[in-house]
Amino acid sequence: MTWQVYIILCSDDTLYTGISNDVARRFNQHADRQGAKYFRGRQPKQLVYVETGHDRSSASKREIIIKKLPRLEKLQLLASDTNKVGDFPF
Repeated sequence: MTWQVYIILCSDDTLYTGISNDVARRFNQHADRQGAKYFRGRQPKQLVYVETGHDRSSASKREIIIKKLPRLEKLQLLASDTNKVGDFPF
């Protein structure tokens, strides 16, 4: 099963990083407040980053690395060639 690492731009302009094997479903769960507690006080605005080709273990490790990055480096990821967000229908 293929896993993806994703970043969502939130209503308060923060960036939320997570992993899923179905990013579209997970985004909808966040929008319906069925996902992470992080979305209790904010709404997901837009999927801005998707990194594909992971198994669960590598996706989890990559998620931790991305979460530790400063915001500026996360924004640089959004403009990088690793960003496959254009492959997802939103």
